[in-house]
Parts: sequence; C-alpha cells; structure tokens
Amino acid sequence: MCQAILHLLILMTLSCHSLAENETNVTCPEHQRAFGGSCFEFVGIRHSFFSAQAWCEGNGGHLAFIPDEDTQYFLERHMDTKEDFWFGVAPSAEGHLSWLDGSPVTYSKWVSSPEPGAACGYVLRNSGFHWEARNNCSKNRSFICQFGKYSDEDSGRNTTLQCGSGQVLMIDGGFYGRKSIHYCRSKFPPPASPQHECGWADAVESITARCHGRQVCQIAEVANSFADPCPQLKSYLSVDYHCKDGRSRFCAQVNFIFFPSKIMFPRFAGEQVNTTILDLGNFSTTVIDIPSANSTLVLKMMPSKVPLPFKVLLGYNDYPTETNYVAATEMPQQGATQEEKYTWLLHPEDLKGNTGVHYLVVRPIVGPGIKSINASLSITPITTSCQFWNKSLLDWSKSGCRVGANTTHLETQCLCNHLTFFGNSFFVTPNLVDPSRTAELFATFADNPVVVCFVAALFLAYLLVLVWARRKDIQDTVKVKVTELEDNDPMDEYRYLLSVCTGHRIGASTSSQVTVTLLGTEGHSEPHHLTDSKKRVFERGAVDMFLLTTPFSLGDLQGIRLWHNNSGSHSAWYVGNVMVQDLQTEEKWHFLCNSWLSVDIDDCSLDKIFPAATEMDLKRFSNLFFTKTTKDFNDGHLWISVISRPPSSHFTRVQRVSCCFSLLLCTMLTSIMFYGIPKDPSDQVMDLGTFEFTWQQFMIGVQSSLIMFPVNILIVSIFRFTRPREQNLKTLPTITFLQTKQFLLSEHIISCASLRFPSNNICTFSDSSAYPASAEGVIQKNRNKSQYLYRQLCRIDSELSQLGPSGFPNPHSYKQALQQVQSTKELLEDQLVASNRGLPDEPTNKTYEKRTCCHGGLPWWFIFFGWLLVIATSVVSGYFTMLYGLKFGKPRSISWLVSMVISFFQSVLLIQPLKVLCFAIFFALVIKKVDEEDFQNVQFERNHRNIGEQMFVRYGSVYEPPPLADVEKMRRNRMLEQKAFALIKEILIYMGFLWMLLLVAHGQRDPNAFYLNTHIKQSFCGNAPATMAIQDVFNWAKTSLLSNLFGQYPGFITDGNSKLLGNARLRQLRVKKNSCEIAGPMLKMVPGCSAPYSWEAEDMGSYGPGWNTSVGNNISASISSPWTYQTHSQLRAYPVWGELALYRGGGFSVELGPDLQTATSTLDYLFNNMWFDVYTRAIFVEFTVYNANVNLLCIVTLLLESPAVGAFQLNSEMQSVHLYLPGDGLHICIMTAEIIYMLFILYYMFNQGKLMKQQRWLYFKNKWNLLELSIILLSWSAVAAFIQRTLITNRDIAYYQNHNDKFVSFYQTGTSESLFQYLMAFLVLLATVKLWHLLRLNPKMNMITAALQRAWTSISGLLLIIVIMLLAYSIACNVIYGWNLSSYKTFMDALMTLIGLQIGIFNYDEVLASNPVLGGLLIGSCIVFVTFVVLNLLLSVILMAFNQEQKYHKPSEEEEIVDLMLMKIYSLFGIKRKHAKDTRESDVSGGCGLAQNNSRNILSTSPDSNIFQMSDKYVNL
Repeated sequence: MCQAILHLLILMTLSCHSLAENETNVTCPEHQRAFGGSCFEFVGIRHSFFSAQAWCEGNGGHLAFIPDEDTQYFLERHMDTKEDFWFGVAPSAEGHLSWLDGSPVTYSKWVSSPEPGAACGYVLRNSGFHWEARNNCSKNRSFICQFGKYSDEDSGRNTTLQCGSGQVLMIDGGFYGRKSIHYCRSKFPPPASPQHECGWADAVESITARCHGRQVCQIAEVANSFADPCPQLKSYLSVDYHCKDGRSRFCAQVNFIFFPSKIMFPRFAGEQVNTTILDLGNFSTTVIDIPSANSTLVLKMMPSKVPLPFKVLLGYNDYPTETNYVAATEMPQQGATQEEKYTWLLHPEDLKGNTGVHYLVVRPIVGPGIKSINASLSITPITTSCQFWNKSLLDWSKSGCRVGANTTHLETQCLCNHLTFFGNSFFVTPNLVDPSRTAELFATFADNPVVVCFVAALFLAYLLVLVWARRKDIQDTVKVKVTELEDNDPMDEYRYLLSVCTGHRIGASTSSQVTVTLLGTEGHSEPHHLTDSKKRVFERGAVDMFLLTTPFSLGDLQGIRLWHNNSGSHSAWYVGNVMVQDLQTEEKWHFLCNSWLSVDIDDCSLDKIFPAATEMDLKRFSNLFFTKTTKDFNDGHLWISVISRPPSSHFTRVQRVSCCFSLLLCTMLTSIMFYGIPKDPSDQVMDLGTFEFTWQQFMIGVQSSLIMFPVNILIVSIFRFTRPREQNLKTLPTITFLQTKQFLLSEHIISCASLRFPSNNICTFSDSSAYPASAEGVIQKNRNKSQYLYRQLCRIDSELSQLGPSGFPNPHSYKQALQQVQSTKELLEDQLVASNRGLPDEPTNKTYEKRTCCHGGLPWWFIFFGWLLVIATSVVSGYFTMLYGLKFGKPRSISWLVSMVISFFQSVLLIQPLKVLCFAIFFALVIKKVDEEDFQNVQFERNHRNIGEQMFVRYGSVYEPPPLADVEKMRRNRMLEQKAFALIKEILIYMGFLWMLLLVAHGQRDPNAFYLNTHIKQSFCGNAPATMAIQDVFNWAKTSLLSNLFGQYPGFITDGNSKLLGNARLRQLRVKKNSCEIAGPMLKMVPGCSAPYSWEAEDMGSYGPGWNTSVGNNISASISSPWTYQTHSQLRAYPVWGELALYRGGGFSVELGPDLQTATSTLDYLFNNMWFDVYTRAIFVEFTVYNANVNLLCIVTLLLESPAVGAFQLNSEMQSVHLYLPGDGLHICIMTAEIIYMLFILYYMFNQGKLMKQQRWLYFKNKWNLLELSIILLSWSAVAAFIQRTLITNRDIAYYQNHNDKFVSFYQTGTSESLFQYLMAFLVLLATVKLWHLLRLNPKMNMITAALQRAWTSISGLLLIIVIMLLAYSIACNVIYGWNLSSYKTFMDALMTLIGLQIGIFNYDEVLASNPVLGGLLIGSCIVFVTFVVLNLLLSVILMAFNQEQKYHKPSEEEEIVDLMLMKIYSLFGIKRKHAKDTRESDVSGGCGLAQNNSRNILSTSPDSNIFQMSDKYVNL
C-alpha cells in the first residue's frame, strides 16, 4: 500500500484579539530576509503570475506587497537588476489595481501608467526598479514571496483546532474553496477569471457538527467530504472560531491550504494505444470509445506546427455541431508546457455520464478569407480514473481526486487533496509481453532488428567460445597429473609429492632447468631435475606436481633448495609456494617462497634455500589474503575463471562458459522485464546515509534476484559438485591420486617377483610402508633403512647369479662372495619378518577405497540435468528477450541495450572483483583458515622402466648450482642485454615523440601566412617613401591607405579576398610641450622644444579640436573624441615595440569608419584641425582582416615613428592566426598527433619522476636531466598557451559579432599565437638537441664529446678572448661610423655587423667609401686578429684534443651495448654478423651440455657394469 503525501500549510490571522509583537522577535530562515515584521524570499525560479502566487501560498505566504517607500528601498537592496520580479498586485472588483488582499495601492513606482486591462504587475529590470503592469500574466518571471512572522509559538502547527484548559470551541463561520483566485480571503473579492474556475462551499454546518463544544478538534476530514471547488488552484478551508470558558473570549480565523498531491501510477503495459493523425485541410473526425461512466477522457493532441489554434467538439453517438455537442473547447489552452497546452481533460461530469462511442470533430480556427490550412494533428485518447479506498465506506471512491494533465499512456497522474490509501500490489508488475503475438512481433524485425540481432550474435559467440573452451579443457587434461621424475632411482621406495606453484607476476614463467633438493632432519635428498617430457612446466600461474623418491625418510623437512641454470629465452622464474607431502605419513610441509630466481631481479640470485613455513606464517594476513584472492579469482569468479580455471577442477571451461551464457541471458531478461517501468512518486524514499532507494526499486531488485539467481546457482552447483564418471582402470593408462599408493605398492610387488625375492617378506614389508608412523617412529625409520639395504643385497644376489663363476679369478672367490651376500640377506630377512609380525594382514587398499567411496558429491548422471537447465534457461531467456525488444521499438531497445552493456561490464569488472577482495580481507582477518589443496582429480602417470635395464647417472651442470663466477657473467650479460633493449626502446619512443612534435609544430603554421603578410605589406607600404613629413603622412593616408583599405568590393581590402573585420583605427602618441631642456646659449634663438618619445614625456591630457584648449577633467568631453587621451584598457591595446622605443597601449585614437566616404571625411577633419603636428611621435594604423580562402586572420599594425627630427619612418607588423580549425583529414591527423604527444609527455614525466625520486638532488646535476625537464615544462607551457589562445580567440570573435561596427582589437589573440609559436619553436630546438644524447653510443660521436670535454678549459678561454675583441671593435665602429652608416647606428647593429664579417657577410664598400684609410685599418685588423688568429687557435685546440682522445680513448661499456644491440637486430632479420668478442659465450654456467627444460640425460647400463661402484654411489648419501 502506498500512502499519498498531503501538504498542509497554515496561514494564521488574528481578527478579534491581537497580541503585540516585538520586532526583535521576528526570525526568518537563512534564505529569507526580515523586514517590517515579515520575511521576504527572492525566488530565482521563473513562473507565471498565478504559478508564482501558488508557489508562495504553497510555502505559507503570498506575493509581496509594497505599501511604502521603505519597503521598496528594502527590496531594491536585494533584487537582481537583470531580472523581472512578480509582486502581489492584481485588479480589484472595480477594475483598478490593488494588492491581492483587496487593499488599495497607496504607494507606487510605475515606469509608465498601467495599460488598460492590466492584470498583474512586476518590477522591471534595468529600469531603476520601476514597476510595470501588463495584461499578459503567463510569461515566466522571478518573484518575491512575503511570509508572516515566524516565532516559536507559531511553528509546527497542524490541522488541529485546540483551546486551553477549561475552554471549548465555538464555530462562528467557515467555507471550503476560494472566494478569490488571487488571495485566500481578500477584502474585495474580484470576479473569477475565466482561466481559473474557482468556487466555494459553506462549511459551517460540517465544522460545527464535528468541532462545536469540544476542546480539541481535527478538521482535515471535513475537507475530504467536499468535492474540489477550485481544481486549477489550491483550495482553502477557512474557519472562524473562538474559545469560550465563561470568563474570556479568544477569537481567531484559521485558513488551511490544501495542496493536491501529485501521484503517478503506472498503467497496464499491454494496453493498446491508438493514435490518430488528422489532416486539418478538411473537417477531421475520429471515433473514441469511453468504457465506463467513472472514466476521465484525456486527449493528447500534437499539432504539426506551433502555435496552431483549433476548436474541438465532442458528440455522443453522433457527429457534434456548433449547437449540439457534449463538450467543446478551443486549443491551445493555458499551460506551462507545450504538452499541457494541447491536453484536454474531460472528467465524468463533463461527459455527462455517457459511455460508448463518441465522435470527435476538429475545426481549425483561420482568419477571414482562408478556407483551409496545411497542417496535421495527432490525437491520442486515454481513458483512466483516480479512485482511493474509503475506509469508512469500505469501497472505492473518487472524492477529492481527479486525473491530472500529465497523464500518459504509460502512467496516470492523480491529484488528490487528502490523505488516503491507494490500491497497489506488493510486487512490482513487470512489462508484459504476449507470446501469442510472436509472429506479429517478428514481422517488425526489419524496423527493429537491434535486440534480435544482439541475442543471435550472443548465441553465435557462445558457440565459438564453446569450441575454444573444449580445446582448452583437452589441453588441461595433460596438465592434471603427477609427474614421476625420471632421475628417481628405481630402488628408492620412499616417496614425496612436490607441488610447485609458479607466481602470477608478469614474466614469472621460466625456460630454465630447475633443480630441487629436500633438506630434512634425517638427511638430504639427491638433486632432482624437475621436468616433464610431455608438457611445459613452470608456466605463469601453473601448479606442477612431481613424485620424488628417496632411499628412506628424510625426517621432518626443514627446507628446500631451488636453483636453475638461467638457460632459455626467458630464464627468470618467480616461484610462488611449494608444498611437499610425505605419501607414507601424509604429512605436509609448506614453503612460502614468493621470490625471484633471476640474475637481474630482486636479490639477483639463482640459488636459494627456503625454510618450511610455520602455522603462524601460513595464517599471516598477506599469505591468506593472496591465497584466497587468487583462488576466488581463478575458480570462484565465474567470468574470470573461464580463462584462469584450475586444471584440476571438475568444473570444466565448457561448463563455465555455458553458465556464464545462461546467467547473461537471464540477466538480460530480468533487466528488460523491468526496464522503463514508471516510477511511483508516492513511494517513500528509504535513506541509508548517502544511499537512497524506494520500495519499488527494492522490490524490482528482489524480484529480479528471485527470477535469475536460484536457477543459475542450481546450474553452477550441479556442474561444480557432480562427481566424474568412474571408468575401468584396466583400460586407462593413468590412475587417480588417491590410488597412487596402491599403484606404487603393486609396482614394488612386481619388482620383487622379477628378482625372485621371497614374496611373503618383501610384499608384506612394502605394504607396511603405507602405514603412518606414530609411536613407533624411530623403529619405522630403522626398518625403512633395513629394507633399502635388503633391496640392494637382493640386486647384488641377482647380478652374481647372472654373472656366474666365470667373472671371478677362481670359483672359490665366487662361492665366498655369494655365500656372504646370502647370509647377510637371510639375517636381514629375519629382522624384517620379526618387525612386521604386528602389522595387519589386510592391505591398505580398503582404506583408500573407503575414502574414495565416501568422497562427497552428486552422482555423475546429474550432469545431464545441468545441461538441460542450461539449454532451457538460455532458450527461454533469449526468446522472451527478443519479444520484449521487438515490442519496445528501436529507440527504446537501443537505450536498454546501452544501459545493459554498461551495467554488465560494471558488474563483471568492478563490483564482482570488489566483492572478491572484500571477502578475501574478511577471510584473512576473521576466519584465518588455511585452505588445503584438493588433489582429487589429479592423475598419476607411471614411468615404464625396468630396474635391470636402465640406471640414471647424475652428471652435468643441471645437478650443481651455477658457480658464482658464472652467475656474475650471466648477470653482466643480462645487464648488457637490458641496457641494449632499453636503448632500442628509448630510441624508438623518442623517434615517435619527435615525429609527433614535428607534426604538431607543422600543423600550427601555414605557408600561406607568408604570402598573405607579404601581399598586405606590399599593398600598404610598397609605394611609401623611406621618410615622410607630416604632410606626406596625410597624403599617404588618403592615397595608399584608403585605396587599399576600402577596395572595389565593399567590406574587403585591396582586391577583395580579405574581409575587413570592423573599422580601422588611427592612434597617435604625443609628447608634452617643452618636454626637453634647451641649451643655455640657444634659449633666445629657439623658443621651445619637444623631447623624443618616452613614457615620462608622453602627453596624456584631454584637449579640444586643434589641441588648443585643454578640457582637463571636464565631464562633457567625449571619451571617443580624437582629442581625448584613452588608456590601453579603454582601447583594448597593449604596448608595442618599435624601432625607436617601446610605446604604450593608450593614446589619442579615432576610427576611420565603415566606408571610403566616411574615412575620407574623417581624415580631412583631422588634417584641417592639425591632429598630426610636431608633438606627434608615433602613429598607429590598426585593422584586422580575414581571408577565407586560406582560413587566416591577419592582425595588421602600420607604425610611423618619428625620432623628433621632423620625419616619420613607416614600419609594419603582421600576425597571422588560424581562426577556425579546418575539417579535413590533415586536421584530424594533427589532433591525433597532439593527443599522442601529450601521452608521450605523461610517459616522460613518469620516468623523470622515478629518476628524481632515486637520485634526489643529484638529478639536477646532470645536464641531460635538465634538458628533459625543460622539454616537459615547455610542453605544458605550450598546452597552457594553446588553451589561452583558444579562449582569447573565442572571446575576441564574440566581441566582434556584437560590435562589428566598431574597431575590434585582436592584438591579444596575435600575442597569444606568437607565444605559442615561440614555445613550439624552442620545443623543437631542445628536442633536436636531445638527439645528440641518443647518438652518444656512436663511437665517433662519443669521441667528439670526450674531445670537447678534454679541451673545454682552453676553449672557454679562447671564447672569452673572442667576445672581448668583438665588443671592442663593435664599440669602436659604432663611435666612428654610427652617425654615417646605418649598419653601425647602434651598438647592437655594429655587433651584428662584425659577427656577420666573421662568416663572410659584410659590405666593404660602404666602410671604405666613408674613410678608406681608417676603415681599411680597422676592418683589416679585426679580420687578422679575430678570424685568422683567435678562431684558428680555437680550431687547433679542438683538433689537438680530438687527436689525443683517439690515442688514449678507452672503450666503454656503452660500446659493448651497441655491439650487443646490433647483434640482436641482425639476428632478428637472420643476418650473420662477425665480431671480435662474443659476449654471450659465458651466459650459462658449465659451458656445455646445457639443454632445454625438457631434455633428459639417461645412461643405459649393461650387466657388465661395475655394480659395486654403482651401488656405492647411491648408498652413500
């Protein structure tokens, strides 16, 4: 049951007895402002006038009243000048404007007289807070709400009337509804608006009957007994009452505002929706069926064009006419949204209780003379009703509830004004689909193939993955076995099971030959080579099991020793955990290795001893967490285990893939079943901290889980716990691990029989070895040793019998040896028989048979039920998912599919791994249980060897740890290989980085920029003289400037290819009068002077025309006047470097105008008023053009400078910018290069960060590190400059679009473009310099670098001498020729000229023409001393240093790296390369005989071998 929410707000007004309120007691919420005993809230939400008043009433107030100037001033201080605000003024009954409560407007601030028929008022924005009244009240504006006084006594009121102790309620009056649409109880009720039909009903009798004479009365139920008299607005229950106790009288009026609760109910999903499209060219009709008299008809109309006025008529059982109809209206109606404006609600009372067929006629409203219109109208009729369960009547009722305008075919909106219960189901009804419409739905496949194709693709992908999974399962069967080591001695009967787990780290697998030695308290085992000829061992994450034999028990194992010979392509090995189990006693030892056996990782060791783990070590958090996480991911996580399934698990990959497929389809079905179900707004929100959910959402989750999880959990459980089918051992080459001991015992019995040993003794002894040692542990160990000695004697006896007396020097020696062996053997037999008398005669087979039989699990035939469930759930889920998809339609299907895919990957890749990690943490911290390995499905493969035919001989480097010298060589070679590969990687990455950088740099420049700049410069400056007087400046401006600025095409310059953006601007900088001091003797001859330009001498005053009258700070002076100085911020200009000085961005400016005529008249005005005069020092002509042909924006600045000598020199500066990015393929390539370049920068930042962390302050002492750091900093600076350029360009373009009739300054855009280009240029420079560092491994480059380092002291001294001589000659040339030759006019010009002399760029004629003797002497001495002497000395020093470096150069390790790198490259391409020293000859220990991991070294022995020496070799441990 869902409870509707009813908002009850109370307005309290005292009418008979008022209490004095203190202004200081008024408190308001934080978002409101207090004034005059009321609280005001400035609401930024925009509503219409009536909606704004309803919003205020809904919060306990009304639209604000402004009764006096103080209130107006208070509101002005808090209102936004850019917003219109509704306030509480509306027409009264007499027609004039009054406040909403009917009181007259005594204070006003109208911007103009209210227009006739004005119905509402608001504060007009940008008008000085003046008021304006309009008759259109539907426009959305902000508004001001006014609330009564808030105090502790008034807070928390409810719908209860209550008197004090000993008092009773006396009802004086009351009504329900509205007497005014504007205010709850106005003094002068205006007539009802036709837009809002409101009324009221007398409620005195109902209230009196319920409350009169009682002390406490709840009146909420009174409102429920009335129909809503004001359906469009809120209704009020107004009560006038007083409390009477015989002595005093307290009178009050209480108004209760009842808000209609908006409740959304989902409609039946299978209900058919009929939409009719009518052509309004003629009178259009449609038929509507109304099934019930209690139904409300909702007509959703959507015209083809908006607005579209039309008239709608509804008739019953006949076509309606203008005079005969059931209901009629005109559209559009009033509404906040387009949907509401074209929605017609007809309640049961409007339909007059008629049911059955109705006819709807639509007639467009057109102007005079128009017969028809070209428009269409879609009409969707919806019949629904809103009813609630009346507890008092025990029946469904619709009193106080009506259908809302937001009703759709998916959900019904109910507006109710009371608290009630609505009928609803405990479970959420899913989307419904009719399977009988399968053919009909699949007929729409062409229009909506999304879900069907997706499901079909899933089935196809499932079949393909199934084939892959089956192949992997077949491969796993080879891995699931115990490998009997081939270097086990056939005579050794004490067996250990080794389980070696390789880690999961990257590169954990190894191709080396691994050897192990067990270290026990009773002795150590022989070294054993862990290998298998039929499978690869020690792969990443794999578990390999080996059977290792020893002559007798080693006692309690204390450790294991592991090493390998570092052979193969990937020699490093990360060993995880090792478990050793004594098969006789079933005791287990765990070794937590978790270490690298490598020459270049971790501690760089190939030989390590690992101690046995204690119980505390096994229960350590790190071990439990890692073990549990690994096991859960590899076996527990259904999706990940498809790839990393343990080979020993009964749960195959095929079964796991099938479970995943079934689970995915079931998830899709439950998702699509509840997708798009309308939310029930009446649902209570359950809050769990920051997590919120509704009951509907909770039930959807529960129902989805009940549909999806039980069947899938059942499928997984069947597959996981079903035992494999038992097979006949006679037909199988392998047996299970639980039968391993039985198999080994039978092997020993066969061996005994072949050697003609007494079967009763030997077999009994062998059988006894299977019993675990308990109290007789010491006796058992001695018996094992005696047994081993007895077997050796049996073998010697056999060999002596086969050899015969011929193998001895005389028969006596043969008989003596045979007798000695047999007597010793008989003695051991007596001891063994005596020690075995207490053992049971039953073989141990029954024990293991019992364990095997008692092993839990489902019968093997349950597997068929699992597959049946997989097929059933997959087919059913897929079928209904396709039906739902076809029913949804294409847009909704795509939306569901996208959400489904996102949620699926979120669950598999994020949620489920997090659950695994959290459970592993809980397991490791709380449970702390060590999981035992399960070897139930492991097979044992027998090794077919006859004792008498093959004997293993241990020799070779694999059985000895690598010597330290060989390990050191391996380590050095490995380090060289790593450095070589690191160098190749560094070069390749840097080549990619440099390539991307060059692409980015090239993409930022356009070769057309040069031609555009040259063309503009030639057009405006080509015919200009070198120097110009003031009159020449005017002539140039009126001819060359204006003729090119305003070309033959309006708005374009020169030949019409470049668009002029805005107007061109003239700006001049002046100096003050008498701004320089005149020499004393010349005071009488020169009346005044003006200094060259400087910031101190610049004139910043304001003048009148002709520079005659200074207006100073006169406010009447126009800011845009050419005689008024403007700052750089006003002109949007910046300082500019000229040939003579740095000029400010301000000045006196004038715009030339949009056309030639205006520009000419402007120049004439300036000329006539002497705008240019002797105090002018710089003239700027600024304009911007855009050439669409090459997509370039050119910012042009023509600068005329005067050095205060009366002449102007013309200079120009052009900056071309890419305004818009092109959309061609090159642009996409450049963008891709920029993204890749930033990825490179992040990569280099990561590397340099690690290096900085390792080296700390030493990092900054390496020049190449500083170069890398500079490249990174410049790259990020370039990114910042690029962003700044983009933002500034967009800002300037927006300014131009709003002020295209003025001068628009793009100077900052050009500056940001130049900054970005400079940064890119330096980036390319530094990146190219870094190539020197990458080429350091080249012997010649290395030698050059060493030579420069050797000679740096001498080179620095000579460079200092060169600098001093150049400075001396530059100063001399500037002093001698600076007044005459332009090449020496400044010190910097003289210095650059002399530097050019050293490289052959020099003009000898101008020097010799000026002064042949002095010029020849000066320039000749410079050439002799600088060029011939000092520069040659510099070259000699470098050559001598290079010669010495060649003699004493020592090959570095880097040269070996280069040699190794070249060898790797040649071998990659199959090219043979000869070199002097092969650094790879010593990369293995032992030098020869090293094979791959699966190689074997078995020596077949003959009967003639020295059996005594052979026996001694294996007896002496």
